[in-house]
Amino acid sequence: MRRVAGLLLAVLVASSFPNQAVARDLAIWDKLQGANPKGYVLLMRHALAPGVGDPSNFKLGDCSTQRNLSAEGREDAREIGEWLKRRDIPVLRVESSRWCRARETAELLNIGKVRANRNLDSLFEEADPIGDPRTAKIRKRIINHRQSRGLLIMVGHFVNISALTGVGVESGEGVLVRANAKGELKVMGFSPAP
Repeated sequence: MRRVAGLLLAVLVASSFPNQAVARDLAIWDKLQGANPKGYVLLMRHALAPGVGDPSNFKLGDCSTQRNLSAEGREDAREIGEWLKRRDIPVLRVESSRWCRARETAELLNIGKVRANRNLDSLFEEADPIGDPRTAKIRKRIINHRQSRGLLIMVGHFVNISALTGVGVESGEGVLVRANAKGELKVMGFSPAP
């Protein structure tokens, strides 16, 4: 109960002083700018794709059966990519969920070849996203990246990111994480939503 109360207090404080929170988040990006960081992973939610979940006729290989990025979402993805390029942080790799909205977001970032990662696929329909084996595999991937140089960017979905970090992100927003020596994921900051 004390942990929940502490979390609520932290959220209340951050929302009361949003400029301080934004300054803190930009400070970590400023620290990484022009560097070749070790162990950092950006877990990014796909850009704006209006709606919730997917249509009942959803087919993985058919974008016409899925929720897709809006024109605003596509523009936001491009802007996020430009923001990341201005940071001048070497990108090791870009991975994406196989859902069309996540893959298109990753491609529109225009910062490297996009590799599909089935473990980033949406867990929206799953009863226990935290305990899902795909969440464990992404956690292990982040832990294994601990000694690697270059930013690993993983584009996925709200539920997946929340299951890994305990925080939610807006469309197009990302959470910067790093694993410690104990294998715990630490939230280092956020990338600003478009």
